[in-house]
Amino acid sequence: MAEQIIYIDGQYLPKSKALLSVFDHGFLYGDGVFEGIRAYKGHIFKLEEHLDRLYASAHTIMLKVHLTKEEMAQVIINTMLKNGLKDAYIRLIVTRGVGDLGLDPRKCPKASVIVIAGVITLMPKETVERGIKAIMTWIRRDPIDGTSHDVKSLNYLNSIMAKIEANNANADEAIFLNPQGYVCEGTAENIFIVKGGRIFTPPTFTGALPGITQAAVSTIAEKMGIRVETRPFTPHELFSADEIFFSGTAAEIIPVVEVNGRTIGAGKPGGLTNRLREEFSRYVSDPANGRKIA
Repeated sequence: MAEQIIYIDGQYLPKSKALLSVFDHGFLYGDGVFEGIRAYKGHIFKLEEHLDRLYASAHTIMLKVHLTKEEMAQVIINTMLKNGLKDAYIRLIVTRGVGDLGLDPRKCPKASVIVIAGVITLMPKETVERGIKAIMTWIRRDPIDGTSHDVKSLNYLNSIMAKIEANNANADEAIFLNPQGYVCEGTAENIFIVKGGRIFTPPTFTGALPGITQAAVSTIAEKMGIRVETRPFTPHELFSADEIFFSGTAAEIIPVVEVNGRTIGAGKPGGLTNRLREEFSRYVSDPANGRKIA
C-alpha cells in the first residue's frame, strides 16, 4: 500500500518524512488557522467558501499567507491527485511558521502551509443512525472578545476540555453555552433545533463559528420550503425541542436524541432531520457545489 502523501511548504512528502520544526509557532502556541474540507466523488465541496474563511481568519490574526487562493486550491487538488483520492477529508493548515521560544510573531519570517488528505470517521455509522447522546458542558465557550470564534484557529483547547467531559460522562458529544448562558455550538459542530416544524440555529455573536455546512443546511432547508431562523436559544428550548442535530464538515449531519439525560422528541432521529440528511447526501454529490479535482 502506497504511503500517504502530505504537502508541506512546496514539497509533497511521504507521511514518514512529513515533519515540522519544534519551533513552529503553530506547535508552540497554537498560532495559526485551519480548515477541514470534504471531497465527494471527485469534487471538493465548497472549496471557495472554505478558502474565503481561511484567508479571512488569517487576516484577522495578521498572518500573511504567501499563496494566492487559486494557488492554494491547486495545492489541495494536487494533494488529492497524488493520493489517488476522490472521496476524502482534507485538512488545510497555515501556521505562523518557525520562530523562537518567545511569543513575538515578528520572529516568524514566513508562514507554513500544510495539506493532508485522507479519511475521517468521527463516530460509527450505527451510532449516527440511531442518534447520539450529548451533554451541556460546564465549560463555557470562550467570549468573542477573547479568542474570537469567527476565526478558525489552531487553538482548540476549549473544545478539547469539553470533549474530555463528554467522554467522562459516556456521552458522544458536548454542547457549549456562551458566557450569557445561551446555547452556542458543539465542540466542532454547529447546532440546530427543530420546534413545531421550524428550524433554529444560534447566531455567530453567541460565539459560534460560521459554518460552511451550517450554511448548506440552510440552503437545503429553504429548498424544502423551511426557513432556518438564526436566533439565540436557551437550554430549556434545547431540552424541549422536537429534534436536535449537529452539522459540520467532518460530522455532516448528526441527530441528537438525548441531552443531559433528557430525551429529545421521541428519542430517535426526527423526520425532518432524516429528510435533511437525505437531501444533504444529494447536495454534496452535485458537481455544481464543488470544485472538480481533475
